[in-house]
Amino acid sequence: MTDQELMRAAIHLAREKMLAGAGGPFGAIIALDGVVVAQGWNRVTSSNDPTAHAEIVCIRNACAALQTFDLTGYELFVNCEPCPMCLAAAYWARLKRIVYGADHNDAAAIGFADAFIYSELALDKDSRSLQMQQVMPQEARDGLRLWLDLEQKILY
Repeated sequence: MTDQELMRAAIHLAREKMLAGAGGPFGAIIALDGVVVAQGWNRVTSSNDPTAHAEIVCIRNACAALQTFDLTGYELFVNCEPCPMCLAAAYWARLKRIVYGADHNDAAAIGFADAFIYSELALDKDSRSLQMQQVMPQEARDGLRLWLDLEQKILY
């Protein structure tokens, strides 16, 4: 399939699932060389999961289908530019490329404003509206260091 056909599929999926009451107006497709390997749609309200964005659901579905956490070489097609959480997930999944239709301004125009999160991330931790407090850092670091000695660890 071409980029346009894959985008059309993501747009159609978003509309279909939104109208069926599955969640918000977002759909995602993961493909390799034009072949669809997974799809996902926004399920935030239908699953009571604030992380169930279309891209996250799609990445989870692709990883389950392919039995891997590494999607190197795969491409994500979404009907709207990913939010910061979904963008980070795409990096963690090592996707090759993201192709999107509408942008974050279009999402903001219908009430999905990601600008607040982007502005919060640019602030020092002490200045963010979500309070953060560090407790027992040395003990936590000691636990993390055990990872270095683990012989059967899988790096990701």
